[in-house]
Amino acid sequence: MTDFDLTRRRLLATAAGLLLVAPAAHAAVLVPTPRQTEGPFFPRTLPSDRDVDLTVIEGRKARAAGLPIHVAGRVLTPDGRPVPGAVIELWQANAHGRYAHPRDGSDRPRDPNFQGYGAMRTGGTGGYGFRTVKPGHYPGRTPHIHFKVTAPGGNPLVTQMYFADEPLNERDGILNRIRDPEARAGVIVSFDAMDGAVGRTGTFDIVLAPG
Repeated sequence: MTDFDLTRRRLLATAAGLLLVAPAAHAAVLVPTPRQTEGPFFPRTLPSDRDVDLTVIEGRKARAAGLPIHVAGRVLTPDGRPVPGAVIELWQANAHGRYAHPRDGSDRPRDPNFQGYGAMRTGGTGGYGFRTVKPGHYPGRTPHIHFKVTAPGGNPLVTQMYFADEPLNERDGILNRIRDPEARAGVIVSFDAMDGAVGRTGTFDIVLAPG
């Protein structure tokens, strides 16, 4: 079995909510994840293949270019309770810093093997997981991934996730609009090497504000 197969199995298990995660302490008060701009590149038309693995498009043998990453976490309330059944949408630029969107007219390469968008529902523990690639940066922005989270009966939260140790973080205007240092730290994620597989893995917990 290949490293890719092993990682894909782990990813699908996470996405199905089968991984056991210790419950958060309900006494804790978590900082809500800040709202950020959706940006101009949310897909106009959703791809036919929009599962949790953005590195492979159904019917194609080649995989997306770039460093594979596995981003996973939980959707929680501020008191640490999981939010099952929330819809999570993720979209991003490819490894070259280009979106699969008609408004992205840059000269950066397209990647026909990169899905660019994925979606899933959280399981009983509030857990989610996606396999993708680290996005490249484009002028004026540091590398980032967009998330939209819609809890059952709730309003969508749109936010962005950033990568730790990126020099461009210090100059990114959208990231630095988050004035609360704790809230800003909550959207910056460290990625570590995956055990027994190629790529890196990081945890991004999303805390929904009341209302």
